[in-house]
Amino acid sequence: MTVFKDRRDAGERLADILTDLRDERCLVAAIPRGGVVVGYYVAERFDWPLEVVVPRKIGAPYQPELAVGAVAEDGTIYVEEEVARAVGVGMDWIRDAAERELKEVKRRIKLYRGGAELPRLDEYIVIAVDDGVATGATMIATVRFLKKLGARRMIIAIPVAPPEVLPKLRAEADEVRCLETPIPFYAIGQFYMNFAQVSDVEVMDYLSRSRRLLPPK
Repeated sequence: MTVFKDRRDAGERLADILTDLRDERCLVAAIPRGGVVVGYYVAERFDWPLEVVVPRKIGAPYQPELAVGAVAEDGTIYVEEEVARAVGVGMDWIRDAAERELKEVKRRIKLYRGGAELPRLDEYIVIAVDDGVATGATMIATVRFLKKLGARRMIIAIPVAPPEVLPKLRAEADEVRCLETPIPFYAIGQFYMNFAQVSDVEVMDYLSRSRRLLPPK
C-alpha cells in the first residue's frame, strides 16, 4: 500500500493537521535523516524554527534492524523490555551498545549543529517529527530528552505508524498526531512511493534553508 508520494508529500500533509497551532510559539524537532525532510515542510508552512535532534536505535545482536531500544543525545536510554528479554540481552549489554551508538550521535551533532547543545525549550510547544514510526523506540528516547529541556508542551507528529504503537507514544507526549495507521505494517518505507535514503548533505541543506526562512530576531 502506497500512502505518500515522498517525504515532502508527507510533510505537507502533516502540516495540514497542525494548522490549529499556527499562531502558537512552536519548534519542530526533527529526527534525522528522513525526519528532517518531513520536518522542513512542516516548519516552512508556519515559519516555525526547525532544529535537529539526534537519537540512535540500539539494534539487537545479529539483528540490527530489530530495536532493543534507543539512546538520545544526552545518553537517555529507552529499552523495549519485551524485545530485550526475547533476544536475551541485559542492561550491561544495552549500555555498552548505547555508548557505541553515541559516537555516531556526536558525529552528527557536530555536523548538523556545529557541536552545539540544544537550548532550553521552555518557551516552545515542541513538535517531534520523523518520517514514520515502527517500534517507537527512537521517538520515545527523543521525547524524554526534549522534555528534560523544558518543552512547555510536547507533541509527536508523524505521517505513519502501526496502530499498536500509538498508546506507547501517547504515554510519553501531551499529544500524538498521526496521519495513517495501516495494517499490516512491516516497514515505514512500504508506505512511500519514493523512500530514497537521505544524505548528510541533504540534511544540512534543509536545515540551512529553514534557518534562512526564519523571520529576523
